[in-house]
Amino acid sequence: MNTHLYPNSCVVPTSAGNCFDLLTEDERKIVEDNMVEVFYKKGEIICKQGSFASKIIFLSEGLVKVYLEGSPKNLVLAITPANNLVGLPSIYEGNNTFLYSVSSYIDSWAKLIDINVFKQLLRQNASFASKIIDILNENTAQAYARFFCLTRKQLHGRLADILMCLSDRIFKSLEYDLPLSRSDLGDLTGMSTESVIRIMKEFKDDRLIEVSGKNINILEPERVRKISELG
Repeated sequence: MNTHLYPNSCVVPTSAGNCFDLLTEDERKIVEDNMVEVFYKKGEIICKQGSFASKIIFLSEGLVKVYLEGSPKNLVLAITPANNLVGLPSIYEGNNTFLYSVSSYIDSWAKLIDINVFKQLLRQNASFASKIIDILNENTAQAYARFFCLTRKQLHGRLADILMCLSDRIFKSLEYDLPLSRSDLGDLTGMSTESVIRIMKEFKDDRLIEVSGKNINILEPERVRKISELG
């Protein structure tokens, strides 16, 4: 199987913020009149799986995780950065609940848009609806890549995938301060915290990365990317 079809997979691919540029001035006014902006502290739940979905969530600032609740561990579906929509899978006909939970990795701001207003805009503005379909398809492709990573890659490949994903798609830098704990990395990779710590040490000893507290510096990005691709 060609692993190049499944690049680093933890983050939704593109920003959704520009979808609102496709609305008319009157439509943007309707959104503003039916929206509230809420601050969420680090670790706070933004929406809970199975709860009533009355809002579409636009993350204006911060970083959140999207996950399925389970026992004994949750399954993290994606990391979602600012300027992205959360809750889109809840808008199909016949469903009125959130299909997953979302909580904040760091202090975050979210704009909560009335779901009925959002559906109305989808019906009346074809360009806006087309953009939302594009976003849903990109998110589906990301979910496929996530499934491949968790089920086909070995432990080293999974961790390399996450490190490069954060570098390429969140921080856009080879050096960044990691807002996730080792336990969070374990949830993302389907590994124990102990395995994450061990493999991080191996990467550090091999001079692939440099670690100082929360700071991660990827010294050999091509080698780390190759580990991610080969799994």
